[in-house]
Amino acid sequence: MSFGAGQDDDALRSAWQRFCSQLQQAGERAFKDHNPATPLHRADAFRFLTQNLGQAFDLALETRDTQFPALHAFCGPGRKLGGDAADLVYQQAWIDGTSVYRISGHKGTARFLNFTVQGPRPEHQPGTDVPSLHQPFGDIPEANLFGHQLQTDTGGNFELYIGGAQQGANWLPTTPGSRKLFLRQGFDRWDEQPARLRIERVGMSEPRPLPTPQTMIAAMDWAGDFVTGLMRDWPDHPYQYGAPVVDAINLNRFPGSAGGDAADARRGRAIAHLCWQLATDEALIIEFDAHDGFWMLSNAGVFFNSMDYLYRPVSYTPSRTTVDGDGKIRLILSHDDCGYHNWLDTQGFVRGNITYRALLSNAATQFGTRLVKRSELSAALPADSAKVTPAQRIGQLHARFDAIRQRYAML
Repeated sequence: MSFGAGQDDDALRSAWQRFCSQLQQAGERAFKDHNPATPLHRADAFRFLTQNLGQAFDLALETRDTQFPALHAFCGPGRKLGGDAADLVYQQAWIDGTSVYRISGHKGTARFLNFTVQGPRPEHQPGTDVPSLHQPFGDIPEANLFGHQLQTDTGGNFELYIGGAQQGANWLPTTPGSRKLFLRQGFDRWDEQPARLRIERVGMSEPRPLPTPQTMIAAMDWAGDFVTGLMRDWPDHPYQYGAPVVDAINLNRFPGSAGGDAADARRGRAIAHLCWQLATDEALIIEFDAHDGFWMLSNAGVFFNSMDYLYRPVSYTPSRTTVDGDGKIRLILSHDDCGYHNWLDTQGFVRGNITYRALLSNAATQFGTRLVKRSELSAALPADSAKVTPAQRIGQLHARFDAIRQRYAML
């Protein structure tokens, strides 16, 4: 039986061809000058693209209807985006400014928890000539609730309302321009339990409607802009507009102390960034004073995509870091296991990015770096810098593997 041509066939075909063309254009950006022409770097660029190709229509279609909200984990061990940190779990839900939403679940025990209502996404960031980052980023924080402000019962269970009239302490206001709920959980110890959350729109009474051809066309257009935008903006956008935090010219050093813009302050963070480049016979020592507060440091590839934190020691937090006798933390970036507790793996890359985040703190952390020959590393470090045996390293890696799987409910 033949049903003949559909009335929307031409429009659907045209939209799909546009998307495929944009995907092809995105792939060409794997060869950009910022990405070293090594096999691992080239492969990682296409891995970054295909990981996000896999979620393009989750964002553009499957979770897009604000009348039927869904929490979407847009980063994880198998999907990296947006300068993600290895020890933060990120989720988002598309919302609107007229509906009322309810998040319920268990708070968990992560050291940092934050719910942010994000408002309009302007073409340029307010008061600047800086173009907004690609979708789904670039929108402006409107309202915040942190984990220590969240009221729970004795078992850690809670309900949080978003939008509408205020409903107790667990409430976030929205505006006519509100478009997204952004959730972050920050982990310090390996035994911290993740929050278990679900979202619904108050008053849902009917099934979600099926996508129409017009819905699919809009989703294809959004997804095409998404894949081209992410390959265009990383690392170019932070390299061009990230000063003074990001300095892509003067490698292997932090431009200054931890800081950030007004949006960072509203999100409860201060950041510092280092662009690194390392020869096979070199190591980079990063040092700063141990201090109170919650910080995390993550190693990332050229596209600001966090490295393989499920299997490799590419991130550190206070509880998982040793402090030398002089009160300083020293992290050692090298291509092979240097035998020190605070080893940062490069996973074979010759260039990358390291980001330090201080959460719920405005501490002005000062950083020092020293580029040394790998063979001279022991002479460059204090005699009491903690070392590990091969067996201890394996134990560290297993602890990491188990904890990351727990955070993401991986089987």
